[in-house]
Amino acid sequence: MSAQTTQVDDQRWNLLQLRAQEERIVTVFKEFRTEGIEPILFKGWAVARYYPESFRRNLGDVDVAVSRDAYQAAKQLAHSSPLNSILIDVHSEFRQLDTTSWSDLFANSELVALGEITVRVPSREDHLRILATHWLTDGGRFKDKLWDIHYAVESRPSNFDWRRCLEIVEPNRRAWVVCAISIAHRYLGTKVDDLPFASEVDDLPSWVARCVEREWKRPDPLEPLLTSLHDKRLMLRQVARRLPPNPIRATIEADGDIYGSRRWLYQAAVLGRRARPFFRDSISVLRRKLTNRPGKQRE
Repeated sequence: MSAQTTQVDDQRWNLLQLRAQEERIVTVFKEFRTEGIEPILFKGWAVARYYPESFRRNLGDVDVAVSRDAYQAAKQLAHSSPLNSILIDVHSEFRQLDTTSWSDLFANSELVALGEITVRVPSREDHLRILATHWLTDGGRFKDKLWDIHYAVESRPSNFDWRRCLEIVEPNRRAWVVCAISIAHRYLGTKVDDLPFASEVDDLPSWVARCVEREWKRPDPLEPLLTSLHDKRLMLRQVARRLPPNPIRATIEADGDIYGSRRWLYQAAVLGRRARPFFRDSISVLRRKLTNRPGKQRE
């Protein structure tokens, strides 16, 4: 099979996957709206629209945010037929991803055509801010998802409002967006010369660069610790994977200054916050395993 044939097959497969995802999104919006819930679609298809035709983005679950009041009903709906066959990640508003009020984000959201309906997505300015925070929350592990930020910047419309993107949130969060764009500029060549903060882009902290490069080289993906309890070696590797905590993720979790020098304090705070629930859940799992061990009888 020639390389050209393989490329054509890949393009066809990607297009089929895109169409299937679009049908799932339409189904989600129809069902939610039938119940009086208006979601905002973000990540996934909502950002894949920024990509060029020659470079399709991989699509996974359907990420939607709903108002806090509608969250429980939306979760229940997502696990009921016909939506229970679709992977849906329902968010209660935007949780840690953004501090702008839901009413403000909703008022500035956009309706875009998809099939026979319209779906609601964040404004371009809000979406870039959310994407940057989400990417950093993952500790910079996913280089492929850095393209989301690259294309969100490079495909922005001429009336893109950087004030709306950067200045309506706290200074730390503004810095997160600048930092994420700086990483995209360094490693993906994102053009920044015409950005109002272009002079800040070259100030990417060296520890951030070291962290993302280390993460991209690591062959061992993070796995939930509780699912590793069955395998002692796997468990030890996963614990070692987390020591010390990823400094980028720790900084974001602590709502910290990514350009500051206190990341070790953020890492310590993360360790302290996670230790108690981890040991509590681990003991609970071990107790269940001992109780259900074959041959063990209650006296």
